[in-house]
Amino acid sequence: RTRLDMGEIVRSAFEQLTTPAERERVELRVGALSPADGDAALVRHVVTNLLSNALKFSSGRERPVIEVGSRDEGGRAVYFVKDNGAGFDMKYVDKLFGVFQRLHSPAEFPGVGVGLAIVQRIVTRHGGTVSATGRVGEGAEFTFSL
Repeated sequence: RTRLDMGEIVRSAFEQLTTPAERERVELRVGALSPADGDAALVRHVVTNLLSNALKFSSGRERPVIEVGSRDEGGRAVYFVKDNGAGFDMKYVDKLFGVFQRLHSPAEFPGVGVGLAIVQRIVTRHGGTVSATGRVGEGAEFTFSL
């Protein structure tokens, strides 16, 4: 475990995931981010997966907006990645973190359904929690603590 600059992790992951043309189209809003303690490679994997999903599921928007920030909840930093994309029906929220569980068809959004399961395992390994909220057609917000 090391002290992590979450802002740097978010910015470098976004840079890695997008082309210059995509960065022109997507509005990334990075708020204040509390530093974290954790395994740098694993936490980067969490952030990369959540940003990748936000990019994928908001790709159909004329102007995708992705917000990343943190807030204090009971003395613990809680990080969030929020998008204005496809969203999901909350009645299926329990399926999100299962292996090979998908809420959208592969034709609509590519992927195999393991990314969020990996995110949950990494966050749990760090002693944290992960959760999601969403509304169909309005976007989703994923939160995690370490």
